[in-house]
Amino acid sequence: MRPKKHKTTGSNDLFRARLDQIINLKHELVLLAGKIDWDWIDGAGYAHAKQFKRHRRQLRTLRSRLGRIIRDIRRKVEGQDALEEAFALPLSRATQIRSQQQRQRGWKLYSFHAPEVECIGKGKASAPYEFGVKASMVTNNRPAPGGQFVLHARALPDNPYDGHTLREVIDRTETLTGCTIERAYVDKGYRGHDAQNPRRIFISGQKRGVFGVIRRELRRRSAIEPIIGHLKAEGHLGRCYLKGRAGDAANVVLSAVGHNFRRVLAWLRELLCLFLFPLWRALPIPAPLNWDS
Repeated sequence: MRPKKHKTTGSNDLFRARLDQIINLKHELVLLAGKIDWDWIDGAGYAHAKQFKRHRRQLRTLRSRLGRIIRDIRRKVEGQDALEEAFALPLSRATQIRSQQQRQRGWKLYSFHAPEVECIGKGKASAPYEFGVKASMVTNNRPAPGGQFVLHARALPDNPYDGHTLREVIDRTETLTGCTIERAYVDKGYRGHDAQNPRRIFISGQKRGVFGVIRRELRRRSAIEPIIGHLKAEGHLGRCYLKGRAGDAANVVLSAVGHNFRRVLAWLRELLCLFLFPLWRALPIPAPLNWDS
């Protein structure tokens, strides 16, 4: 990642220490940073161009440089308890990043500042993977007067299988709404689900048992996609700025609440216009004044 450029922020810059007052600009690591090709620092360009030998060579170079930084910091903080405690967590994360491989099993660290980030397989050719935390959304199939509302929203850490979360999501939705869910329509990621009543669960693309009302309702399953788009674009669900797993859980709930409030306000706006328009037409309009020259 290219280092961020300095941005002026007004009067706060008067109290900000200069870079040469914080670190030694003649240090060998600082000089090395000036020689790094930041455009190809992550090697993603080589991999995208299918130049895998260059990509592997770039990764070896990055690992060796990261190892030098780790060893240099450990030598300088050795014997100083306060510094060793302060650098323990960053050094452990840097060591994890340096040692992990592409296809290894188990937990992997994808973000240095947000270790809760997970790799989610989307199953799409355009975007096969996404990095973040899974979230579950439940909406009403039949549109309400105000539009599509989010009935249940929850973050799903540890990247669970979608089908293994369906039963708990249905139970929580029924508890929140106080209504029994007659039929649930889900996407193909919920194959092999653990719902309590599997006959009321219909998967996208299903042919058996789909007829009449169920077929019409199953066509509306894709109506949740624009809601997710609105939540990501307008509800800040696309990127969470809150810290930790608790921040991810709160961000999902707040995004759903904000979407419901926007739907309620839009419905009240239409209702207000429905009442004001007849009143405006009933009011007498004064005749224009004739000005004699």
